[in-house]
Amino acid sequence: MTCFPAKGTSDPAKATPDLSPESLVVENETCWRIARADKLSVIVDAADFFRHAKDMMLQARRSILLIGWDFDTRIRLVPDAKTRDHPDKLGRLFEHLSKRNPDLQIRILKWDVGLVHSITRGETPLHMLRWMFSKRINLKLDRAHPAMAAHHMKLLVIDDAVAFCGGIDMTVGRWDTRDHMDDDQNRLSPYGRPEPPWHDATSCFSGPAAKALGDLARARWQTATGETLQPVSATGPLWPKDLPADFNGIDIGIARTAPEYGEHRQVVEIETATLAIIAAARKTLYIESQYFASRRIAEAMAKRLEEPDGPEIVIVNPMSASGWLEEKTMDTARARLIKLVKAADRNGRFRIFYPVNHAGKEIYVHAKIMIADDRILKLGSANLNNRSMGYDTECDILVEAAEGGTADSRTILARRNDLIAEHLGQPAEAVEDTLERHGGSLIKTIAALNAPAPGHRGLKPVEEREMGIDDEWVAESDLVDPERPAGLRYRTSAYLRQRFGRRLFGRHSEKPIAEAKT
Repeated sequence: MTCFPAKGTSDPAKATPDLSPESLVVENETCWRIARADKLSVIVDAADFFRHAKDMMLQARRSILLIGWDFDTRIRLVPDAKTRDHPDKLGRLFEHLSKRNPDLQIRILKWDVGLVHSITRGETPLHMLRWMFSKRINLKLDRAHPAMAAHHMKLLVIDDAVAFCGGIDMTVGRWDTRDHMDDDQNRLSPYGRPEPPWHDATSCFSGPAAKALGDLARARWQTATGETLQPVSATGPLWPKDLPADFNGIDIGIARTAPEYGEHRQVVEIETATLAIIAAARKTLYIESQYFASRRIAEAMAKRLEEPDGPEIVIVNPMSASGWLEEKTMDTARARLIKLVKAADRNGRFRIFYPVNHAGKEIYVHAKIMIADDRILKLGSANLNNRSMGYDTECDILVEAAEGGTADSRTILARRNDLIAEHLGQPAEAVEDTLERHGGSLIKTIAALNAPAPGHRGLKPVEEREMGIDDEWVAESDLVDPERPAGLRYRTSAYLRQRFGRRLFGRHSEKPIAEAKT
């Protein structure tokens, strides 16, 4: 398989980049493969994802392929459902499906360090060990990465007919509804402890694009295990029974990040796509991400903000990273990069927020979404940090529409406005009407509708923070957030130089924005 090409080779899908000004989705540059999605929907928050995923797994006939950073056999997929014909807990559901259908192969690939998390949080190790040697439910651990790197893709492929790709792992603490209520009794850990509000997103698509994602999942399985899996013949069209399709019959790009490891060369399609989207944005750039810690991405934003008529940029982050070490590194890097971006923002076109629920409690943002104007939507597993750009394994999808009021471009705007409406606790119609009154300005619209007070949802600004000596030392550190293995230098792609050189890199377009330490 050619999903993770060997050193000294290039992907055979396209020998030279397509520099057509009409498209940002270019095979071998901003994506690995372009494939047709018969249907595609954006799914916001894990309550809906788990429900639709369960629906599809119950319909699986030949193959369930789950590739993830983590998963937990104890979670309930639809906590408030009452079913007698099948279990709801993930592990028991897999065993039920396997016994019910002898032809069904269930394969799970999990980051190897995730096994340590599973054991320390109380997940039954014997249950998982049995699957590691099972013929019908086959659990493997992915350790095919450099030291300190993570396998971070989140893929679920059913019968090569329908697939999910996004930021949601099937694990503890992910389930939540779009209400993000403070006392939701369905949002509990396996021990019955309440979990904090959690905002996330994924995508669901069918057709040839689902088969392509299956190819990518099988290639990762082969890299991690040495075992070659054969594609399955789709048994017919599959689609969740109550999931409306946002897009019908649309080509999508599948983009990857993969580190240089063994005989495999580094893949940075997601970083290339991210920089291209920033460069191409005309009026608005809306972003949701767990982190804001990539200097190269921040500098690209700063370049656009320096322009007298550049785009507005709105980022929605968590209030703070999760865990002491991540807070110390990711939050300090973010503080430094916010200062960098604001210094370039001479026209007041940059904002960075975190959401709160009706009780004023922060909602943890785990979604990874980028939407530029009404033109392109990028959604997947990659954050705006160094690891996601070059060191971990990631997968995003790119949905591009022709500009100028087409049905697909209107849908991209509708999905963006729907996300903003969720964070503001407002109906989508109110966001659309306010945008129209303010000439399409996201910043003015959010200011007009925002009410982050007790009893109201809203967006609060991420405050600037002063950094101590220890913060300065770890800010943008390679210790927790490396960009690529030691010894590799960053090289700007020819595609970015040729197409967006001045906009991204200024006069000296032959030079990269920044070079990684060697």
